[in-house]
Amino acid sequence: MALETRTPVTTSVIEDNDTLISGISWPAVLAGAVTAAALSYALLILGMGLGLSSISPWAYAGVGAGTLGIAAILWLTLTQVVASGLGGYLTGRLRSGWRTVHTDEVYFRDTAHGFLAWCVASLVVAAFLASAVAGIVSGGASIASSTGAGLGAGAGAIAAKAADGTGTDYWADTILRSTTPPSDGTTTAAASTNDADVRAEVGRIFATSLSSGALAPADKQYLGQVVARRTGVDAAEGERRVDAAFNSAKESIDAAKAKAKQVADDARKATAGLSFWMFLSLLCGAFAASFAATIGGRHRERFVYVTRRV
Repeated sequence: MALETRTPVTTSVIEDNDTLISGISWPAVLAGAVTAAALSYALLILGMGLGLSSISPWAYAGVGAGTLGIAAILWLTLTQVVASGLGGYLTGRLRSGWRTVHTDEVYFRDTAHGFLAWCVASLVVAAFLASAVAGIVSGGASIASSTGAGLGAGAGAIAAKAADGTGTDYWADTILRSTTPPSDGTTTAAASTNDADVRAEVGRIFATSLSSGALAPADKQYLGQVVARRTGVDAAEGERRVDAAFNSAKESIDAAKAKAKQVADDARKATAGLSFWMFLSLLCGAFAASFAATIGGRHRERFVYVTRRV
């Protein structure tokens, strides 16, 4: 009688089947991200209050612009590290357990969970503070672009004001100023009207010449005659007055242009520096969240006890 050969059956029991558990614990990621976003908002509000309380419009009161800028950068970095670190720690502490996963894989997953929490928190903060972030980033560029347009329109604005005699009154006064005042101290209505017309004409000539950067010889000769007729000086003295007034006006406009360009360049540099430091602070926040998540994961594994069934 032949012996019946039976194949032994091996039964294996997997107590913790981590292959059925997702590698990403989204509830933990969202919990850490919400925590980081809320704490970032609170710390930013606190920093704004501290900054406003440390400055003053009065001379020799409050901190300077340089000190305030350094303090703002340090506070922004501290906000990122503290908020992102806490959010990352909670993410690692609250994530699902992987008791049969290799230690290196657990470390990678914890790091990824912390980084994801930082990403979500950054997006939430950017969504709520979109206008403020856009204003900071585009502030320097808008100032630089608007400065050129403003300088180009400056002469046009002077010409528009000169039409009613309000744009170049000072320069008209300098060339029409008489050394012999009226004997009775009064002027007639006709003289006043004529004076307003002459000043308006002088203003229009000056505005057009300033926009082109040079006073035409014909305009210079005509204005010299007007000055001579109105003030009693000779034509040569009238032209000298016109030259002096025009050069003074041109120097004032050139100084204003140089100052505006300097302000635009300072704003550009400040915006570039702020963007650079904001990028570094965000990197610090990403590192803090990723590292804190690994710490939270280790703490979770250390204090979670599992009772195995026999």
